[in-house]
This record gives sequence, structure tokens and C-alpha cells, in this order.
Amino acid sequence: MDFNFTSDLVGFWNLYVVVIVAVSVVGCAVFLWTQSSATHKPGEVTGHVWDETLEEYSNPLPNWWRWMFYITVVFAIVYLALYPGLGSNTGSFGWTMRGQYDAEVKAAEQTYGPKFNQFLKQDVMTVAANPEAKEMGARLFQTYCAQCHGGDAGGQPSFPNLKDGDWLWGGTPDKIKETITAGRMGIMTPKGVKPDMDAEQVRDVVHYVRSLSGLSADSARVQRGAELFPVACAACHGPDAKGMQAAGYPNLTDKVWLYGSREETMIETVTKGRQNQMPAFGEFLGPAKVHLLTAYVWGLGGGEKPAAPVAEAPAAPAEGAPAEQK
Repeated sequence: MDFNFTSDLVGFWNLYVVVIVAVSVVGCAVFLWTQSSATHKPGEVTGHVWDETLEEYSNPLPNWWRWMFYITVVFAIVYLALYPGLGSNTGSFGWTMRGQYDAEVKAAEQTYGPKFNQFLKQDVMTVAANPEAKEMGARLFQTYCAQCHGGDAGGQPSFPNLKDGDWLWGGTPDKIKETITAGRMGIMTPKGVKPDMDAEQVRDVVHYVRSLSGLSADSARVQRGAELFPVACAACHGPDAKGMQAAGYPNLTDKVWLYGSREETMIETVTKGRQNQMPAFGEFLGPAKVHLLTAYVWGLGGGEKPAAPVAEAPAAPAEGAPAEQK
């Protein structure tokens, strides 16, 4: 016998919802009908007494109240016929939340798309200098970026400052756009487990790294850490500890610390490693909004200027050709 767990499970919950909704509506209607057809004697009590003086009488519901419940039942039946409510049945209107969302997105794109697209053909530095574009970029930043990088883009522990000129993957317009579009994954491998280093060796390396950026450090540990660093850390951070920007390995000499510069924090980083992710926004926001965000972030003051194009040397004149007249 063929058995598809996923489809059968969906079918079960679909039937479950249909039964619950149908029983609820029909049960409410039956209850109202029994109350309407029941006979009540004036002054009859149910036998329920509170505080020896308060009795519950067996009186019918007022007609206006009962008819409001009837109208509710009728409304429920009409609603379920027109809109989703009985499991996977979409109703005669075929309305879905996803369809409404797509329609609203399409309408918003038609209304606001031209406002964003007008800057798409301009280079990032030109857009960054445009007051209107800067204001639009700031609103995008507050919506999608401020939760991690802070409202002023100054960052917070484990989320980088976007204004200080320190860029793990590069701060040129192209690199910033690449980061926003595709996201980044930063990984620091743990080194505090054998056969890498024991706790004392980790502390030695940390003191050596602290000394590179002027932080307080024990000189004896610095000397021992200097011997360990080339073997344990230089493969990623380079022999001079200045990192490798192309791969996202940070510079350990620039006094910028993403997770903090306290000795205990640095020991934790080396011992346990770190893993951090910048989510990709390219597909979600689209090229125009990414372009505006790139310009805004680049214009915060820490962005790097793109490399100037290398001018091609003029071709040497062919042998025997007349010299160019000045």
C-alpha cells in the first residue's frame, strides 16, 4: 500500500478543521433551536442558589438576543461559502492571504518603484550626495538594518560599526553592495581544544594579540604568544596579524573589536570560536533598494572610494610611421 506521510498528514488536518468548524456552527444552531422550543414556566428556578438568597431562574433568552445569535450563525455560513474557513476550501471568491499580499506588493511597486528606480542608473557616490536619496536610504536602513547595527549605524557587540572605516570584506561601493545583496558568513574556528592549544597557550596568544593594538598585556605571555601565533593564527590573520579582507579575516592590530576587547572575551573567542551571519537582502529588497542602501551606508563616512581605473598606455607607433604632430 502506498503511503505519503506528508500528503496524508495534510489531509488529516484539513478534515480535522472542516469537522471542528462544521460541528461548531451546526451545534450553535441546534442549541439555539432547543432553547427556542423549550417551555418555561414563570417563576421556575433551576435549583442553583448563591449566598442563600440568589437563585437562578429558568427564563428564556430575550428574543433580540436570540436573533442576534441566529444572525451570527447565518453570517458564518455565508462567510464560509465565500471565503476560506473549511480546511483547504478557498471559498467561491478564491481569496487567499498570499494573493492579497502579492496584489499589495504589486500595487506598491507600481506606486513607489519609479521613485527608487530613478537612482538605479546613477553611481553610488552620486546617489550618496543626493539629499532625497539619502533620506530614502535612511528610512530603508531604519527598517531593515537598525535592529542589528543600531539606529545610528554605530553597531553593537557582534554587529559591526558601519561608520568607522573598518570593513571585513571591503568598504568600496561594490563590496558594500555585494555584502547587502548576498550576505556574509563570518566564522572563527575554535582553537582552545587539543591538539590546537591548551588554556595557558590560548591566554598567551591573547596577550600577544592584545599587545599588537596597545592593550594591557603580560610581557612574558606576549613573548610565548608571539611564538604560537604563526602556527595557530597566521593562516587566517596573516603573519603580521593584519588580516585578509578578501576572505573576511579581521585585522588584529587596528583596535577594532567586534565582540569586545576584554581579556575574558578575547579568551572566549579564541577558545570557543565565533560564528556570525549577515543575512542576504538582494532577493527581498530588489536592486533599486539595495542600491539606495549601499549609497546610504557608503555615505556614512567610513566607506572606501573605488579604485581608480588603470589608464592604458598608448600603443607604440608602428615602425616607419610619422611622429604625431603636437
